Amino acid sequence: MEAIVLAGGLGTRLAGRLEGVPKPMAPVAGRPFLTILLNQLQRAGCTRALLSVGHLYETIQRHFGAEHRGMQLDYVIERAPLGTGGAIRAALAHAVDDSVLVLNGDTYLQADYAAMMGFHAGEGARMTIAVTHQADIVRYGGVVVRGSRIVGFEEKGRSGPGWINAGTYVLGRDLQWPPELGEKFSFETDFLAPGIGRLTPAAYEVDGFFLDIGVPEDLDRAQRELAGLEP
Repeated sequence: MEAIVLAGGLGTRLAGRLEGVPKPMAPVAGRPFLTILLNQLQRAGCTRALLSVGHLYETIQRHFGAEHRGMQLDYVIERAPLGTGGAIRAALAHAVDDSVLVLNGDTYLQADYAAMMGFHAGEGARMTIAVTHQADIVRYGGVVVRGSRIVGFEEKGRSGPGWINAGTYVLGRDLQWPPELGEKFSFETDFLAPGIGRLTPAAYEVDGFFLDIGVPEDLDRAQRELAGLEP
Protein backbone atom coordinates (compact mmCIF):
# COMPACT_ATOMS: atom_id res chain seq x y z
CA MET A 1 0.00 0.00 0.00
CA GLU A 2 1.15 3.49 -0.90
CA ALA A 3 -0.20 6.65 0.74
CA ILE A 4 -0.05 10.43 0.36
CA VAL A 5 -0.28 12.57 3.50
CA LEU A 6 -1.13 16.25 2.98
CA ALA A 7 1.12 17.89 5.55
CA GLY A 8 1.66 21.38 4.16
CA GLY A 9 -1.05 23.35 5.96
CA LEU A 10 -0.31 26.71 7.58
CA GLY A 11 -2.44 26.14 10.68
CA THR A 12 -3.62 29.76 10.82
CA ARG A 13 -6.52 28.94 13.15
CA LEU A 14 -4.01 27.47 15.62
CA ALA A 15 -1.83 30.57 15.76
CA GLY A 16 -0.07 30.71 19.12
CA ARG A 17 -0.56 26.99 19.80
CA LEU A 18 1.97 25.44 17.44
CA GLU A 19 5.21 26.73 19.02
CA GLY A 20 7.02 27.18 15.71
CA VAL A 21 6.14 23.80 14.18
CA PRO A 22 3.86 23.03 11.20
CA LYS A 23 0.31 21.95 12.01
CA PRO A 24 0.84 18.19 11.41
CA MET A 25 3.64 18.31 14.01
CA ALA A 26 1.36 19.75 16.71
CA PRO A 27 2.08 17.87 19.97
CA VAL A 28 -0.79 15.47 20.70
CA ALA A 29 -0.68 13.11 23.67
CA GLY A 30 3.10 13.43 23.95
CA ARG A 31 4.06 13.04 20.28
CA PRO A 32 3.64 14.86 16.97
CA PHE A 33 0.20 14.34 15.45
CA LEU A 34 1.84 13.16 12.23
CA THR A 35 3.44 10.30 14.16
CA ILE A 36 -0.04 9.04 15.05
CA LEU A 37 -1.05 9.06 11.37
CA LEU A 38 2.14 7.35 10.20
CA ASN A 39 1.80 4.67 12.89
CA GLN A 40 -1.74 4.03 11.69
CA LEU A 41 -0.56 3.68 8.08
CA GLN A 42 2.27 1.34 9.03
CA ARG A 43 -0.10 -0.92 10.98
CA ALA A 44 -2.40 -1.04 7.94
CA GLY A 45 0.42 -2.43 5.80
CA CYS A 46 1.55 0.76 4.06
CA THR A 47 5.10 0.42 2.74
CA ARG A 48 5.62 3.91 1.31
CA ALA A 49 4.25 7.31 2.31
CA LEU A 50 4.60 10.44 0.20
CA LEU A 51 4.54 13.44 2.52
CA SER A 52 3.26 16.54 0.74
CA VAL A 53 4.93 19.30 2.73
CA GLY A 54 5.36 23.05 2.52
CA HIS A 55 5.24 25.40 5.52
CA LEU A 56 8.21 24.67 7.84
CA TYR A 57 8.76 21.39 6.00
CA GLU A 58 12.35 21.10 7.26
CA THR A 59 10.97 20.37 10.74
CA ILE A 60 9.15 17.31 9.40
CA GLN A 61 12.14 16.09 7.39
CA ARG A 62 14.51 16.42 10.33
CA HIS A 63 12.17 14.56 12.67
CA PHE A 64 11.27 11.60 10.46
CA GLY A 65 14.03 11.29 7.88
CA ALA A 66 13.66 8.66 5.16
CA GLU A 67 11.69 5.97 6.99
CA HIS A 68 9.29 5.36 9.84
CA ARG A 69 9.00 1.91 11.40
CA GLY A 70 10.28 0.37 8.18
CA MET A 71 7.91 2.41 5.99
CA GLN A 72 9.68 4.43 3.27
CA LEU A 73 9.10 8.19 3.47
CA ASP A 74 9.49 10.49 0.48
CA TYR A 75 8.85 14.22 0.43
CA VAL A 76 7.04 16.27 -2.19
CA ILE A 77 7.81 19.90 -1.35
CA GLU A 78 5.46 22.77 -2.19
CA ARG A 79 7.69 25.77 -2.88
CA ALA A 80 4.49 27.85 -2.98
CA PRO A 81 1.06 26.82 -1.62
CA LEU A 82 -0.80 24.65 -4.12
CA GLY A 83 -4.07 24.07 -2.28
CA THR A 84 -5.30 20.56 -1.53
CA GLY A 85 -5.89 19.78 -5.20
CA GLY A 86 -2.54 21.04 -6.46
CA ALA A 87 -0.77 19.18 -3.66
CA ILE A 88 -2.52 15.89 -4.42
CA ARG A 89 -1.85 16.21 -8.15
CA ALA A 90 1.85 16.91 -7.55
CA ALA A 91 2.22 13.99 -5.14
CA LEU A 92 0.35 11.54 -7.39
CA ALA A 93 2.96 12.21 -10.06
CA HIS A 94 5.49 10.52 -7.75
CA ALA A 95 3.33 7.49 -6.91
CA VAL A 96 4.01 4.02 -8.31
CA ASP A 97 0.93 2.02 -7.23
CA ASP A 98 -2.17 2.10 -9.42
CA SER A 99 -4.36 3.14 -6.47
CA VAL A 100 -3.13 5.44 -3.70
CA LEU A 101 -4.58 6.27 -0.27
CA VAL A 102 -4.71 10.01 0.47
CA LEU A 103 -4.98 11.45 4.01
CA ASN A 104 -5.21 14.94 5.45
CA GLY A 105 -2.33 15.59 7.83
CA ASP A 106 -4.59 17.31 10.37
CA THR A 107 -7.33 14.67 10.60
CA TYR A 108 -7.54 11.38 12.49
CA LEU A 109 -10.00 8.79 11.22
CA GLN A 110 -10.38 5.45 12.97
CA ALA A 111 -10.66 3.37 9.82
CA ASP A 112 -9.35 0.09 8.41
CA TYR A 113 -7.34 1.45 5.50
CA ALA A 114 -6.52 -1.98 4.09
CA ALA A 115 -10.25 -2.72 3.99
CA MET A 116 -10.89 0.64 2.32
CA MET A 117 -8.41 -0.23 -0.42
CA GLY A 118 -10.15 -3.56 -0.90
CA PHE A 119 -13.56 -1.87 -1.06
CA HIS A 120 -12.25 0.53 -3.70
CA ALA A 121 -10.98 -2.34 -5.85
CA GLY A 122 -14.27 -4.19 -5.50
CA GLU A 123 -16.32 -1.14 -6.52
CA GLY A 124 -14.27 -0.54 -9.66
CA ALA A 125 -14.56 3.19 -8.92
CA ARG A 126 -12.45 6.08 -10.19
CA MET A 127 -12.14 7.17 -6.59
CA THR A 128 -13.41 6.28 -3.15
CA ILE A 129 -14.18 8.77 -0.39
CA ALA A 130 -14.39 7.83 3.28
CA VAL A 131 -17.58 9.23 4.81
CA THR A 132 -18.55 9.35 8.46
CA HIS A 133 -21.86 10.22 10.10
CA GLN A 134 -21.88 13.27 12.39
CA ALA A 135 -24.55 14.58 14.74
CA ASP A 136 -24.09 18.07 13.30
CA ILE A 137 -22.57 18.74 9.87
CA VAL A 138 -22.60 22.56 10.15
CA ARG A 139 -18.80 22.90 10.29
CA TYR A 140 -18.07 20.42 7.52
CA GLY A 141 -20.84 20.44 4.95
CA GLY A 142 -22.51 17.21 3.94
CA VAL A 143 -22.32 14.52 1.28
CA VAL A 144 -25.33 12.95 -0.40
CA VAL A 145 -24.97 9.16 -0.56
CA ARG A 146 -27.15 7.00 -2.78
CA GLY A 147 -26.45 3.30 -2.53
CA SER A 148 -22.67 2.96 -2.50
CA ARG A 149 -22.04 6.19 -4.44
CA ILE A 150 -21.74 9.88 -3.62
CA VAL A 151 -24.05 11.91 -5.84
CA GLY A 152 -23.75 15.39 -4.37
CA PHE A 153 -22.39 17.74 -1.71
CA GLU A 154 -24.04 20.20 0.67
CA GLU A 155 -22.47 23.53 1.54
CA LYS A 156 -21.27 24.26 5.06
CA GLY A 157 -23.75 26.01 7.30
CA ARG A 158 -26.69 23.60 7.54
CA SER A 159 -27.15 22.25 11.03
CA GLY A 160 -28.27 18.72 11.75
CA PRO A 161 -27.06 15.15 11.33
CA GLY A 162 -25.65 13.69 8.15
CA TRP A 163 -22.73 12.16 6.31
CA ILE A 164 -19.56 14.21 5.84
CA ASN A 165 -16.44 13.82 3.75
CA ALA A 166 -13.85 12.51 6.21
CA GLY A 167 -10.96 13.77 4.07
CA THR A 168 -9.59 10.34 3.22
CA TYR A 169 -9.55 9.09 -0.37
CA VAL A 170 -8.40 6.29 -2.62
CA LEU A 171 -7.41 7.72 -5.98
CA GLY A 172 -6.13 6.20 -9.18
CA ARG A 173 -2.62 7.29 -10.05
CA ASP A 174 -3.87 8.08 -13.56
CA LEU A 175 -6.67 10.35 -12.31
CA GLN A 176 -7.67 12.78 -15.06
CA TRP A 177 -7.55 16.47 -14.13
CA PRO A 178 -9.66 18.99 -16.08
CA PRO A 179 -7.36 21.19 -18.19
CA GLU A 180 -8.92 24.41 -16.87
CA LEU A 181 -7.56 23.84 -13.37
CA GLY A 182 -4.63 26.07 -12.47
CA GLU A 183 -1.52 25.12 -10.54
CA LYS A 184 -3.23 25.95 -7.22
CA PHE A 185 -6.76 24.70 -6.54
CA SER A 186 -8.99 23.09 -3.94
CA PHE A 187 -9.54 19.37 -4.37
CA GLU A 188 -12.98 19.57 -2.78
CA THR A 189 -14.33 22.83 -4.21
CA ASP A 190 -12.69 23.05 -7.62
CA PHE A 191 -12.39 19.37 -8.56
CA LEU A 192 -14.79 17.14 -6.61
CA ALA A 193 -17.91 19.30 -6.44
CA PRO A 194 -18.11 20.32 -10.11
CA GLY A 195 -17.02 16.87 -11.30
CA ILE A 196 -19.29 14.74 -9.13
CA GLY A 197 -21.39 13.51 -12.07
CA ARG A 198 -18.31 12.42 -14.00
CA LEU A 199 -16.41 10.96 -11.06
CA THR A 200 -19.27 9.11 -9.28
CA PRO A 201 -17.07 8.37 -6.21
CA ALA A 202 -17.71 5.30 -4.11
CA ALA A 203 -18.67 6.00 -0.47
CA TYR A 204 -16.74 4.01 2.13
CA GLU A 205 -18.74 4.34 5.34
CA VAL A 206 -16.67 4.58 8.52
CA ASP A 207 -18.26 4.45 11.97
CA GLY A 208 -15.00 4.94 13.88
CA PHE A 209 -13.73 8.00 15.71
CA PHE A 210 -13.18 11.16 13.62
CA LEU A 211 -11.29 14.28 14.69
CA ASP A 212 -9.95 17.30 12.80
CA ILE A 213 -7.34 19.19 14.88
CA GLY A 214 -7.67 22.37 12.80
CA VAL A 215 -9.29 24.45 15.57
CA PRO A 216 -8.04 24.93 19.15
CA GLU A 217 -10.94 23.16 20.86
CA ASP A 218 -10.44 20.02 18.77
CA LEU A 219 -6.68 20.10 19.30
CA ASP A 220 -7.50 20.03 23.02
CA ARG A 221 -9.91 17.13 22.45
CA ALA A 222 -7.15 15.24 20.70
CA GLN A 223 -4.94 15.45 23.79
CA ARG A 224 -7.58 13.54 25.75
CA GLU A 225 -9.16 11.26 23.20
CA LEU A 226 -6.06 10.06 21.35
CA ALA A 227 -3.98 9.47 24.48
CA GLY A 228 -4.84 5.78 24.60
CA LEU A 229 -3.76 4.87 21.07
CA GLU A 230 -1.08 2.24 20.49
CA PRO A 231 2.42 3.74 20.74
